[in-house]
Amino acid sequence: MATPSQTVVLHAPDVHNPPIDLDLDKFMGTWHVVYSTLPLWKSKKDVTITYAPKESSSSNEVQFDDTVEYRAKSDAATSSRSRVTGVDTLIAPPEGSAASTAAGAADNETTSHRPAPTRFKWRGKGWLAIATSRWQVLGCSADPSAANPHAWAVTYFEKTLFTPPGLDIYARTPAGLPAPLVEEIIARARALGGDVATLAGAFFEVERSGVEPANGMCFVDTF
Repeated sequence: MATPSQTVVLHAPDVHNPPIDLDLDKFMGTWHVVYSTLPLWKSKKDVTITYAPKESSSSNEVQFDDTVEYRAKSDAATSSRSRVTGVDTLIAPPEGSAASTAAGAADNETTSHRPAPTRFKWRGKGWLAIATSRWQVLGCSADPSAANPHAWAVTYFEKTLFTPPGLDIYARTPAGLPAPLVEEIIARARALGGDVATLAGAFFEVERSGVEPANGMCFVDTF
């Protein structure tokens, strides 16, 4: 199971600003997708997602650039990766909701603690500008910064016209995460019940060049 420094706490999706102590600045940077339930990654390898702060046209709008890079499994490890770019925008809680009220109260306090920014709307750039999707951070390590080689995060992607809903497990290095930690994350996801539990039963390891698979670990119906 996870060590005390890697305590795993996940929250169900579609809850506006759950109590996740997420430092968005530390969340920025490159993450390696090491496990997923999304079918599109089954034929890919070396998948990374890089988040970079972006100046917004509105002082009340939180945005950051989102760059996904990957190779086909048949590509050489030294080949150039394909790239998909977009912009993520924080989805604010509905007016009058408990989270919205809390956010307003926090604006009037000197403390920096506010409801965690965890739900985002992605919009593609260029010819993908018409494409959108919504995703959410369900949980992450206490220190998700790139300086922490043991950092992890779990993200949930809502269903779109072209893709099913899915989960990703992120790590800061291509080496991934210790097997006990991965097992704990998946167990916590299954414990949430509902669609997340169903998705968590379909996790597979995403191939990374130069990294041996985790001894054929299988997560379906193991908890």
